[in-house]
Amino acid sequence: MSELGKLLSVLDELRHRLIRIFWVLIPIFGFLIGFKIALLRVAGLPFELPYPYPSPFYNVTAQVFVWMVHDMLPPGVTLLNLGVGDSVVAQMEIGLLLTLVVGMPWIIHEVGAFLVPALRHNERALIRTVAIPASALFVVGFLLALFWLTPFTFLLLFRYVSALSLAPVLSVGSFLAFALLYTIAFGIVFELPVFIYTLTRLGLVPGNFWRKHWRGAVIGCLVFGMLITPDNSGITMLLIAFPMMGLYVGGMAAAERHARRKTQLSAGRVMGGAA
Repeated sequence: MSELGKLLSVLDELRHRLIRIFWVLIPIFGFLIGFKIALLRVAGLPFELPYPYPSPFYNVTAQVFVWMVHDMLPPGVTLLNLGVGDSVVAQMEIGLLLTLVVGMPWIIHEVGAFLVPALRHNERALIRTVAIPASALFVVGFLLALFWLTPFTFLLLFRYVSALSLAPVLSVGSFLAFALLYTIAFGIVFELPVFIYTLTRLGLVPGNFWRKHWRGAVIGCLVFGMLITPDNSGITMLLIAFPMMGLYVGGMAAAERHARRKTQLSAGRVMGGAA
């Protein structure tokens, strides 16, 4: 097969996988913006049963938004719908995020099915090794930000608003941009140890590299926190950067442990061959 034929085959396979992904994501998104979760009281049961009910306006995304406002913002903060379509955009943004979260297992399956044939044996083994820890770390970071860090950050920032005797007012767009980006950013930050370990295990970066360049890593954490947080207060930057530094140390330790184990195995083979 010619190079052009191989390229066209790869592109055709990519198109096929993307179509399969969208066939799953589109119904999920349609459900989120077209239905709400209602509760049904059934005689004899001590709890209410949730069921989907058609509701194009107060839908699942609206229910999630109401929960976010209740659990993330301090009491007394007023949200304003400044633009005519802000409420619609808010529902779309939440719907897209939830669609990606719910459909992520299927997305990972399709991406893996597309990439695996092109990977070597050791690369496939590495993916199997890091897939579960990477997913678990992202979920841990996402949930920590969702239930603790983001509400704490809002509380801290509005303390400054109160200290200046300003009205605690926030636009819907600003609230969602901050809450969603901050939460997703923290989930991504928790992938840092897996990223460090993967580079070392693939042999792209030596195990002692990370300890030698820890000062640059500290600066990198601060810069990353500054770029990825959606405000310019500096407080949110530090709340991202400090955990990131701790995660860097964890990834560094894992990389050094792998490098030591690899060195010991190599030394064992040399001694065995000499014997």
